[in-house]
Amino acid sequence: MGDALLTSVLGAAPLNGPGPLFLLLLALAIDAAAGDWIGRVLPDPAALAQRVCAWADRRLNRVERGKTARLLRGALVVLALVLAAVAVGLIVERIGAQSRGWLLELAVILAALRGRSAWARVRAVRRALDKGGVAPAREAVAPLTRRHAFSLDEHGIARAAIEAAAKGFARKLVAPVFGYALLGVPGLLVWAVVDGADTALGHAGVRHERFGQTAARLDDALNAIPARLAALLLALAAPFAGAKAGGAFRTMMRDGAKAASLNMGWPTAAMAGALGLALGGPHRDGGVVITEPWIGEGRARATAADIGRALAVYAVAGLILALLVALLLWGIAGL
Repeated sequence: MGDALLTSVLGAAPLNGPGPLFLLLLALAIDAAAGDWIGRVLPDPAALAQRVCAWADRRLNRVERGKTARLLRGALVVLALVLAAVAVGLIVERIGAQSRGWLLELAVILAALRGRSAWARVRAVRRALDKGGVAPAREAVAPLTRRHAFSLDEHGIARAAIEAAAKGFARKLVAPVFGYALLGVPGLLVWAVVDGADTALGHAGVRHERFGQTAARLDDALNAIPARLAALLLALAAPFAGAKAGGAFRTMMRDGAKAASLNMGWPTAAMAGALGLALGGPHRDGGVVITEPWIGEGRARATAADIGRALAVYAVAGLILALLVALLLWGIAGL
C-alpha cells in the first residue's frame, strides 16, 4: 500500500494516464521548444494574480487606513489567492485522475511554466542592442528590471538583462518545477499566485511597506530553496560559457547574500561568476543614486555578447534541470 502511494505521488503512471513526473518532463520539453508561443495562448496564473492584487491595491490600500489595517488587508488578499490556488489545483488533479484528464493537468503546468518566455524576453534585449542601439534596448529591458531603465547606458542595460536572466531562471523555471514536484498542481499554482502577488505588491516604499508585506515575506519563504537550487544549476552550466564551475560556486557562496533581495542574489552571483562579470552595483533612479553592492569581481562593462553567453548558461542549466527530473522519474520507476 505504501509503495503504491509513493509511486502514484512521485511519478509512476496512474491507471488513466502518465504520472506527474512524466507530465513535468513533457511540459519542460514543450516549454523549451515553444514556450514563448504557448505563453501567448494559455493564461499566466502569476499575471492573473498580479491583476487581482493591483485591483485590491487600488481598492483596499488607502492611505487613511492605519498600518495594522493595511497589513491585515494585504494578508487577506494573499490568503484568498493561496486558498483559491489550492482549490483549483485539487480540482485539476481530480480531473487529471480521469481518462484523458491528464491533458488538463499538462495545460496547467505549461501555463505556469514560463522558462522559455523569460529567456525570450532577455534575448529581445540582446537583439535590440545589436540592431537598434541603446534606445530600443532600454524599452526592451524596462519590464525586466526595477531599475530606472531610461537612465541606463549600454553596459547598464546588458547587466540588467543578465540579472533578469538569472532571476527569470529561478522564478519562472526552477521554482514552478520545484513546487509541482513537491506538492503537485496545488504547489505549482500557489507558487504562481505568490509570484504574481509579490510582483504587484512586494515593492520597497511607503505604499506597500504594510499592504505588501505578506506577499513579500511569503515569496521569500517559498523561493528560499528554489533560488539556491537555481544558483547551483547555473554554476554547473558555467563551463558552457567558457568559465570554471568552481569560480561560479565561489562567487555564489561569497556574494549570494549581498543583494537586497533575500534570495535573488544567489542566482545572480552564480551568473556573475559564470560570465566573469560584476553585476548589481550603484544605479540612478532619476536624479538619485541608489547604492547597491557589486556582485562578482569581474568586469562591469557588460555587452550584448555577454547577454548571449548568459542565455547559453540559462539554456544549459535548464537542460540539467530536465535531466534531474528524468533521473528522478527513472529512479522512481525502478522502485
